[in-house]
Amino acid sequence: MESRLHLLLLSTVPALLLALPAAAIDEDSAERQVSVIQPELERRDIDPPRIDTEDFELGVFGGVMSVEDFGSNTVRGVRFSYHVSEGFFGEAAYATTDAGQTSYEVLSGAASLLTADEREFSYYSLSIGYNVLPGELFVGRKRALGAALYFVAGVGNTEFAGEDQFTVSFGAGARVLLTDWLAVHFDVRDQMFDSDLLGTSKTTHNIGLHMGLTGFF
Repeated sequence: MESRLHLLLLSTVPALLLALPAAAIDEDSAERQVSVIQPELERRDIDPPRIDTEDFELGVFGGVMSVEDFGSNTVRGVRFSYHVSEGFFGEAAYATTDAGQTSYEVLSGAASLLTADEREFSYYSLSIGYNVLPGELFVGRKRALGAALYFVAGVGNTEFAGEDQFTVSFGAGARVLLTDWLAVHFDVRDQMFDSDLLGTSKTTHNIGLHMGLTGFF
């Protein structure tokens, strides 16, 4: 009889010892769950931005263009873009300006190198652009305008001095959305082509500073 009591005690005591820590853990977990602070957040009513999803962009631009060796004059043109994605877009542009006189013509008083028609400088370009740093431009404390910086690179043709010249162009600019469909642009472009018009073959840089308006549709 005594040996049976011994066996009973030896089998129940370890089970009780193992059960006590588990019970303590369950109590701690329950206390921890009860002590979690429930946040009291007030949900705000948010008006989602009414941004159109149109991918086409058409507009006009104007500014000043410096034709190398022929001074600076006003330039005006049109621009059409197709936005392939949020980052990339393709662009076609056409612009025209009038070249002035060279320093040699002004200082020497010699006969003009070019006729009036030959001084018309016009070009078109097909470019690929990439938007960088898309974000918002804050105007005051309550108004934010969508904006982005972009770079473009392309090829095209320039008609000047009675000749057509293969042209490579590079540029950069900023686009600011005034409304959900109207944007204003500020950009600079360099139209580069080889010319030997003044007796020496060289690559000319013809830089334009532009401001323009475009509409998305």
